[in-house]
Formats: sequence, C-alpha cells, structure tokens
Amino acid sequence: MILSNVEIVRCLQGGAFSITPSPGTDPTQPPFNTSAIDLRLGDEILVPDNKAPIQLDLRKPGIAQFWAKHSLQHKITEAQPFSLTPQKLVLAKTLESVGFPLNPNAACYGARVEGRSSLARCGILVHFTAPTIHAGFTGTITLEIINLGAHDFLLIPGMSICQLIIEEVKGCPVDAPNQFKGQTNPAGVVK
Repeated sequence: MILSNVEIVRCLQGGAFSITPSPGTDPTQPPFNTSAIDLRLGDEILVPDNKAPIQLDLRKPGIAQFWAKHSLQHKITEAQPFSLTPQKLVLAKTLESVGFPLNPNAACYGARVEGRSSLARCGILVHFTAPTIHAGFTGTITLEIINLGAHDFLLIPGMSICQLIIEEVKGCPVDAPNQFKGQTNPAGVVK
C-alpha cells in the first residue's frame, strides 16, 4: 500500500522510518506530493571514465568499487553546477538520507525511487532501473542520471531530483545482506 502525504508525516513523527534532514510536518507543502515526497540532489557527482579501455562484467563482484576506481568525482555548488551533456551518464546521491528499519514489533516500510516528470520532459532520466529501497536500508540513495535530451542540463545541488514513494511491507522481513548495504556515496562505497 502506497502511503499518502498525511501518512508519511505521521510515520516520520512516530519514528517508523526517517528522512534526514527533516522534510517538515506540513503535508500540503513541498517537498510533499499527495502520495510521494521529493528528494534533492546532493553535492557530489561521479562521472564514469569513458576513455579507459574497460569491459564491464557483472559476474565479478565489486561493481561499486570498480566505479569508484574508474570515475571522476565532482563537487558541485550552486555557483558551479555540473553540466550534464547529451548521452552522458553520471552517478549522484540524494541530499537526504533515509532509514527504513526492520521492526518485528511494528509495521516495516520500503520505498521506490522514481524520476520527476518535469525532468523527464527535458530528456533527463533519473534512477531509471532498480528503484527499490528495501526495508532495512539506511543511507543516501545513489541515483543513475542520464541526459537523453538534445541540450546540456545543469545539475544543481539542492534541486528536486527524484521522488520517494513509500510503501508498507507486509510482514517484517529477515535481514538479508547485499553488496549495497550501507552505501553512502555515489559509487556505493562505504566511507
């Protein structure tokens, strides 16, 4: 079941899950939508190195560490945004950190990250695959961003970049380790 804006605020206030920094408590105001909450772009962009002779093989573990080694990291500011050129893929992270704890004595929650239609109309796809934020996840959300439009697009820290659709998980899941547990930067490498 997808949570409404009112239910998102209620759950945040009750500690069922967290979004930091706090989005506020008025569900009629941004960043709230009727059944989602907008998240903002953080201040780091990771640009995969397309000049190195690389062939990706996902059968080998460590894709996050691979991208950390074969990418350039850019710190962006409002005065110095990142210009995303057509056909370019970058990794970024949300400004907000989210936490969906496993709680065997209460409801558990997970979420889906979706792009925003205003960006899609400019040809910008945000988090276009693997949108699930599993129950038990804590951290910033790594976003894949690609420009399929005809023009350069400025990525500015703090801009609304995606929306989080929060859902109740039926039953409390058992913690299951995975390669992205605890990711805190665009490459998925734990700091």
